[in-house]
Amino acid sequence: MTDAASTPESKSSPFGFIDLDAREKVRRVRGVFDSVASKYDIMNDLMSAGVHRLWKDAAAAKLNARPGETILDVAGGTGDMARRYSKMARGAQQRLGGEDARVIVMDYNAEMILAGVEKGGEPEMSWSVGDAMNLPLPDASVDAYSISFGIRNVADIDQALREARRVLKPGGRFLCLEFSRPTAEPVRRAYDAWSFNAIPRIGQWVTGDRDSYQYLVESIRRFPDQTTFKGMIERAGFRNVTVTNLSGGVAAIHFGWAI
Repeated sequence: MTDAASTPESKSSPFGFIDLDAREKVRRVRGVFDSVASKYDIMNDLMSAGVHRLWKDAAAAKLNARPGETILDVAGGTGDMARRYSKMARGAQQRLGGEDARVIVMDYNAEMILAGVEKGGEPEMSWSVGDAMNLPLPDASVDAYSISFGIRNVADIDQALREARRVLKPGGRFLCLEFSRPTAEPVRRAYDAWSFNAIPRIGQWVTGDRDSYQYLVESIRRFPDQTTFKGMIERAGFRNVTVTNLSGGVAAIHFGWAI
């Protein structure tokens, strides 16, 4: 799941362990995901030993896609989450009736969208290249917004959250699945050792691109912890924000309402 967001302002934004002009971060993040797009799904399995699939299942269950809804999956990458939403909405439709759901997969990187299209989709899915900081959608036009493993790559997270709030209908649902901060020190130490030692090496072996996966590991460490990110979501205008830790806080689901 990827996304970077363009910004007209010259401001600093974290790129791994360094800070860059936000516009330069956009350029570099695009390069990272252009480089890894064709192997992205394989790398997700290798990096997480397949556990990312369980995290995504939990996030999809939390969002609870329904018949007739318009669901926007930002940083949708190759469509992993959108396929889950589509199947869930269709299953509910078969039980309860109602209109077809519409699931929009949006990503800043065209290469990721192309990889998803080649992988195949569900009837409810449509594909679009778009910017998390400037969504090409009207105000109050979607029932649910999700972003999975992508918001840490956005140049201005606060702006992306405001855009999420803008496009959601009153009563709409916001969900973010992202790497987070392990809650126990032994888990944190083990995860750091795995991330910094193994993941860049796996990236070199599978994709021939160590640097991109070094960036991804560093970007996880720079991302705000659960409590800090919860506060950012609340300041963007969401209410009843909850945090669900997964695998001891290695990842977390942040969920809120556009009320």
